[in-house]
Amino acid sequence: MNVAQALGYSADDRLFIVNADDYGLCHSTNTGIQKLLIDGVISSATLMMPCSWAREAALWSARHAHMDVGVHFTFTSEWDMMKWGPVNRHGAIDTLVTHEGYFPKDVKSFERQADPEQVRGELEAQVRMAITLGVGLTHADNHMGSLYGLQTGRHFLNETLDVCAKYGLPFRLPRNLLLENGQVAPAELAEQARKHAEAADAKGVVVLDYLLGLPFRSEGNDTFDMYKSQMIALLGNLHAGVSEIIIHPSFVTDELRAFHDAPARRGMELELFRDPDIQETIRKESLIPVRWRQLRDLQRGLMIP
Repeated sequence: MNVAQALGYSADDRLFIVNADDYGLCHSTNTGIQKLLIDGVISSATLMMPCSWAREAALWSARHAHMDVGVHFTFTSEWDMMKWGPVNRHGAIDTLVTHEGYFPKDVKSFERQADPEQVRGELEAQVRMAITLGVGLTHADNHMGSLYGLQTGRHFLNETLDVCAKYGLPFRLPRNLLLENGQVAPAELAEQARKHAEAADAKGVVVLDYLLGLPFRSEGNDTFDMYKSQMIALLGNLHAGVSEIIIHPSFVTDELRAFHDAPARRGMELELFRDPDIQETIRKESLIPVRWRQLRDLQRGLMIP
């Protein structure tokens, strides 16, 4: 029985979740994501606990406990004008930071230098901070894919899955790997994804069937119509099972422009799932929205002796 069937759907149903990443990044991002959550435009969001505006986002989420909010495990700090570092105050963190005390800017540097046990400690610290602030976490995922070993092959999924199992959190890990164009990945990469998913199964952590999003690389002349066309194509090609679609929405303000190199894109992603053509595509394709909360409840139910 696959996850869709365990949730009460048929094996042929196409289920989807829309998650807003980078919640807590800044005030403009927080207010944009909160608007989408309130309006029911997105399914969920994930919190970057090391960021300076995470507390605002967490306290709001605690007051809106019916919203699905997870933790966006963060180990990189990519912007030159705004930085963050570990939240762990009770353990070693020296392999997780640069000489300035911040997380590395890029994933490759993190993968090369991080000690797995220090990663484990920081994973737990980020979860505990969210819980301490009152967030009823529904799931977990990973900022910039730093835990997957995508750059050097040195992954931290064992530690991540242990922490997710301990706190009863499903994790953003696709059982079936797709390329950016939606096609199935080469056999070697696909086999790696299946093995990671089997490791999650063994630890009782519920994972996705597919993970999708718009291309991360910007051509510099992107338009809303371009993004809309790409999203409509993505939705039209969803496979049977549970897919998560990642977006990075934000209000575009002076605050965002002060550090972000593509603020307009975040503003366009704020509007994507409000668009009537995208909503019509969802209806026409008979896609079924589900929530991370359902996957969390499934996982916690499976963990009962």
